[in-house]
Amino acid sequence: MLDGGCECGAVRYRVADEFLYAANCHCSNCRAATGSAFKPFAGIERSKLEITNGADGLLVWGDDDSNHTRCAQCGSLLYSVVRDGAYVHVALGSLADAPTLRPTEHIFVGSKAPWFELTDDLPRYEELG
Repeated sequence: MLDGGCECGAVRYRVADEFLYAANCHCSNCRAATGSAFKPFAGIERSKLEITNGADGLLVWGDDDSNHTRCAQCGSLLYSVVRDGAYVHVALGSLADAPTLRPTEHIFVGSKAPWFELTDDLPRYEELG
């Protein structure tokens, strides 16, 4: 199990180190959500993530089946609920522990920030990989 949480410590979670995929997403929504050039994330079944502290302090933007979930106190992005609510994309920056699976590709590079230069050798996809 991996531990994660927000910047201020109000929300903590645990997630199984059993991610099915991981990527760096460069779409405009992920850039806006993170305030960064891209969002490194890892996908896993929603049932494998458990909020261990601060569940009453979550800010959910969207609905139950598709949202960005943040700490309501500090605003840290923790995860996004995707694929009709069945999976979560854990924001890798919110993990305190290192996951076994690291991002394996860059997705939506067709809309990446024009000021950011990709310098690694990971596969690149104009849209979804």
